[in-house]
Amino acid sequence: MLSGTAPSTQLLRRVNAGAMLKAMRGAGVVTGTELMAMTGLSRATVISICDELVRLGWLQELENQRGAGDYIKGRPARRFVFDDAAASVLGIDIGANKITTIVADMSGTPLAQVTMPFRTYNVSAAERADVLDKIAADALSKAGVSADSVLAVSVGVAAPVSREGEVLTVQEFWKSFDVRRIVSERHGWHVLLENDANLAALAERWQGTAQGVDHLVVMLAGDRLGSGILESGRLLHGHVGGFGELGFLNNVEGVGSTYGIAYDAAEAGREVLAEQTGTALLELCGGNPDALTAEMVFQAAAEGDAAAQEALAGVALRMAKVVGAISTLANPELVVIAGGVAASAEVLLPGIAKHLPDFTFTPPRLATSTLGEGIVSLGAIRHALDYVEEHALDLSPSSLPKRAS
Repeated sequence: MLSGTAPSTQLLRRVNAGAMLKAMRGAGVVTGTELMAMTGLSRATVISICDELVRLGWLQELENQRGAGDYIKGRPARRFVFDDAAASVLGIDIGANKITTIVADMSGTPLAQVTMPFRTYNVSAAERADVLDKIAADALSKAGVSADSVLAVSVGVAAPVSREGEVLTVQEFWKSFDVRRIVSERHGWHVLLENDANLAALAERWQGTAQGVDHLVVMLAGDRLGSGILESGRLLHGHVGGFGELGFLNNVEGVGSTYGIAYDAAEAGREVLAEQTGTALLELCGGNPDALTAEMVFQAAAEGDAAAQEALAGVALRMAKVVGAISTLANPELVVIAGGVAASAEVLLPGIAKHLPDFTFTPPRLATSTLGEGIVSLGAIRHALDYVEEHALDLSPSSLPKRAS
């Protein structure tokens, strides 16, 4: 019995410390009594963990004030505040042709965001790592923090990722670019790896339109489709990390691929161009259908062009089949379309909603994300903060440089 007691006690203490940090983030100055109410923990546990978190540099204890009694017999309340500047975290999104990095403090407040073009093919792993170094250094400089202040880095990739943080893919790009190992070796940072759509789901529930929604699907829907799925507020990974992968759409009639809204809108626009000449699409693309983009199709449709509206009606029907298939499997309350295409995709929602009952008995609510193209990096910040909270008793921010004022 005793052999299992110490590990169990330590695990419980870690869980309680994480719960207290989560409760204190953004709460301002709190007393022990208030922390008891916020966490459900006993006074002895709250004070003991607060003392340890103060020692480690996570909390600051303020001078005693007499007044609202935390203790009996007139003893002044002990007051604590979470130190937002205790350390930093990085969130990195490695996309098909660019990297976006966000630096945030311990409250999750972004301090700086940097985006840089990035060629993923025909570039050596060392060159890719050099680009990543430059972006991270630029972001840290703009944030006014040092590399030594970084406690955790989370990286989002467009590939399935195992529970152990390994990329599950045969793509040569990820075989040659072990981003977790390279970044860790170069900087000494603890590096987490996660699927980009999963991180988008974390971001959306944290700060987006899905706040408070426990049963959620977030779809990155640019050139390709990817989904992150939350069930009862918990991100689902599946047996080896492939939950939410959408390869099965190749076999769904009327969908046939994992191409996303941006790709589909451009292709649909080219199809109507081949059949109609009296359309604004022809002028927008300079008479060259190959130059037509999704943005041009959405612009023409917004200006009342019938051909563009016809093209987008087809895109809405296809997306209804996509959402219907996912909803039949996962039964979410809400499906959010996210990524760079989200702002334009708002116009598709009525058409998708109209067709949804034809493809699922459990049609969800629909929304588009307002978090923009930084959604994956923002989700990576949430992912890194979750790691920090879980391991707060193993980390010592008190020994790290503070943010420049």
